[in-house]
Amino acid sequence: MGQKLQFFVAGLGRFGKSVAVTLEKMGYDVMAMDIDEDVVQDLADTLGYVVCADCSDEKNLSAIGAGNADVAVVSVGELSASLMTTLLLKEMGVKKIVVKALDPLHGKMLQKIGADKVIYSEKEMGVRVAHNLISPGIVDYIEMENNITILSIHVPEDWIGKSILDIDIRKKYNITVVAIKRKGEMYVNPHPDMQLASDDMLIILGDSESVKRVTASLEQ
Repeated sequence: MGQKLQFFVAGLGRFGKSVAVTLEKMGYDVMAMDIDEDVVQDLADTLGYVVCADCSDEKNLSAIGAGNADVAVVSVGELSASLMTTLLLKEMGVKKIVVKALDPLHGKMLQKIGADKVIYSEKEMGVRVAHNLISPGIVDYIEMENNITILSIHVPEDWIGKSILDIDIRKKYNITVVAIKRKGEMYVNPHPDMQLASDDMLIILGDSESVKRVTASLEQ
């Protein structure tokens, strides 16, 4: 596995808090900032590095080291502060910036100034987004009840050209490939002899710990 990703989260409302706490629990380095002192105090024991400051002020972003983040998540509830924070992070050289937009017009503005991903709805919950952020191989992530997770992923490089049977996915990873999406076609309950292609999308099912192992392989 390569060097561990570093994250910066600006704004710790429901969405931002969910992203930050999920990433922290997964063992990633998280820097977080919110202007509300009570919010920061509540998270002081949960997050390793959280400060009370205005994230739309360049001096504050520099002080926390936001420019060193691989990924920044901006979840600020005020339009001008959201735009300014995004612009400053872009100028600081953050590789990937994900921003929660207040409405479609806000989203268009964010894209114009360099946001890499714009999220419009609370339905795209922080836990889900956090898992999407840790690896470009993860397309979607849904946690269900009873510790079961459904994950959509690009085919790992070392699986290309091999069949499900060759890889021994169920035994090695304790997961099940429930479907393969290939060139617009969905193959549900695919045959074990089906060889995986580089542009396939896999929909897998498993318990959370097993899914974590697959996620780790995608980060390599």
